[in-house]
Amino acid sequence: MMRGQPAWLGVADGAALSHGLASLAFFALGLLLISNWRARQHARALLAACLATGAWATGTVVLVLLERRLAPAGDALETLRTLAWLVFLLLLMAPARARLRAIVAGIAVIALAPWLCSVASSWLALPLPARIIASACRLLLAVLGMLLVEQWYRNTPPLTRWGIKFACLGVGGLFAYDFYLYSDALLFRAINEDIWAARGIVDALCAPLLAVSAARNPGWALGLSVSRQMLYRSAALLGSAIYLLAMAASAYYLRYFGGTWGALMQMAYLGGAALLLAGVLFSGSLRAKLKVSINKHFYNAIFDYREEWLRFTRALSEDGPALGERTIQAVAQLVESRAGALWILREQGQFAPAASWNWPPSSWSEPASGSLCQFLEARQWVIDVPGCRQHPRQYGGLVLPPALLALPDVWLLVPLMLHGQLFAFVALARPRTPIGLNWEIRDVLKIAGSQAASYLAHRESLDSLMVSRQFESFNRMSTFIVHDLKNLVFQLSLLLSNAEKHRANPAFQEDMLGTLDHSVQKMKTLLQKLALGEAAEAPAPLQLDGLLRQAVAAKASLAPTPRLEIVDGGLTVLAHRARLERVLGHLIQNAIEATPGDGTVAVRLLRERQSAVVELDDTGQGMSEQFIRERLFKPFDTTKTAGMGIGVFESREYIREVGGSLEVRSAPQAGTTFRVILPLHAA
Repeated sequence: MMRGQPAWLGVADGAALSHGLASLAFFALGLLLISNWRARQHARALLAACLATGAWATGTVVLVLLERRLAPAGDALETLRTLAWLVFLLLLMAPARARLRAIVAGIAVIALAPWLCSVASSWLALPLPARIIASACRLLLAVLGMLLVEQWYRNTPPLTRWGIKFACLGVGGLFAYDFYLYSDALLFRAINEDIWAARGIVDALCAPLLAVSAARNPGWALGLSVSRQMLYRSAALLGSAIYLLAMAASAYYLRYFGGTWGALMQMAYLGGAALLLAGVLFSGSLRAKLKVSINKHFYNAIFDYREEWLRFTRALSEDGPALGERTIQAVAQLVESRAGALWILREQGQFAPAASWNWPPSSWSEPASGSLCQFLEARQWVIDVPGCRQHPRQYGGLVLPPALLALPDVWLLVPLMLHGQLFAFVALARPRTPIGLNWEIRDVLKIAGSQAASYLAHRESLDSLMVSRQFESFNRMSTFIVHDLKNLVFQLSLLLSNAEKHRANPAFQEDMLGTLDHSVQKMKTLLQKLALGEAAEAPAPLQLDGLLRQAVAAKASLAPTPRLEIVDGGLTVLAHRARLERVLGHLIQNAIEATPGDGTVAVRLLRERQSAVVELDDTGQGMSEQFIRERLFKPFDTTKTAGMGIGVFESREYIREVGGSLEVRSAPQAGTTFRVILPLHAA
């Protein structure tokens, strides 16, 4: 203590630290309550009392640092603090509104008396009795506060006292210490500086008691909460800090007693301790034990359902082929299991092994009609394998398959139900730390199993659909090839029938050789497609007049012979030559087959704006509008006895593929006109 300073400054540091702790404690409690201050009247009053107490403690620290130059301001803050707690107690006792106003007014008069006396004694230099009157008024308020606390506890039903007993201790502790402080001041006519300095610490110790009661009462519910992940990490960091401090202290003594070898021993010891700590922190078993312990002792529910469900859904929805293995891991992490395997129902009525995680692959399969699968589907229970072996009566006398019991350290069987039927099941190994199975863990595993079953069934459906599409693509290609072969066989058959009549005609012989060469080339192309599949050849610019001449020439031996008219020549389009030739050839072939021998089939090429148009007119039997609308472009629907019904469908699809369109105009007994409209290709 410095000479010339007041005696009370000897405890200044202690008083500042003490009331600083009280300020932190009550402001922290107010922060927890602030997000729920609108919930009920009690929560608002408690929040106001906590903030007033925090402001009083902060003001006291400031006054200590300023050597009590603003003592009346400190007395005003203390009056506000006391009045706030008294109002809180009155609101909890819930008297009538008019009566409450009168009581609060009377308490306010009593509470303001000490502040008025303090102002009078400080600024008007009044004698000592003014301070005594102020201490007496504060003593009266403390007694009133303790009486209200006692009435609050007494009037609370015994079955609900567990929720308010800690609050009674906390608020009662505040007023009890005030009673002790001011009764001592009245006895010795001066405030004891040591008792006054320790007042902040006592008040700070009351804050946790209020927090416990606030957590137990819905009206005071804490608005903030510490997440499990944050608590896990904080516990790990705290344990690491304690461990390193202990190791550092041990290393210090090793150095102290080690003589010349002390520094070397200290560094070696600290290095080994750090390596040991790193190994412990990376231990899955230790993390599992810490997680189970925190969930058991700090939280009402075992699981943080939001985090667990997000993790579970994220694990199942990731892209990748190993969905079965990810399913096992996601289910196993719920119970800290270290290994598992998955069995899925297949078409043969067997639950076959589909995936494994940290377990050797198993060849054991279980029939769907077996006792195990029937039990899982009927009961939908999570089977505790050791418990089932020891107490089979609890599971209806179920006898587990020997192959299942032969699995290394098997622990649980989790059914994966889909629409009330057993779709799959997961076997899990024993966890890293002992876990007691209860209804909450079993329910979570069953719900997680149902969620996993939907993902697995979706993947199975996608795989089946992919295989079906591959077969569909192969069948479609085969159908088109068969269709082309049918046309070639028809041409060769017609050629053979005409050969008997015109074999001595040189023109017929030349036409026959050209037709045979064209048919051979077409068959070679078809064989190549069957062997390698149809390659995605890039389209190229094509002159339509040349392509049409070739297509019409290929049908020259048929009756009626198609006629070609080039209205606008030199039109170029972007297309695949072989496919476009097949489309036009098929349309010409259909027109010839639909027209009697004395009719006409005309092929015309012209230009309309930025499009090339190929018109195919015939004087055949025609089609109705209903037939065109409902059946013409429907695949595998035909009126021909030997037809397949895919030619017009394929033609329209390819014309659309190159950006064109296919139009049809027809009427029964009036003929048909097909218009192939293709976009022109700019050079």
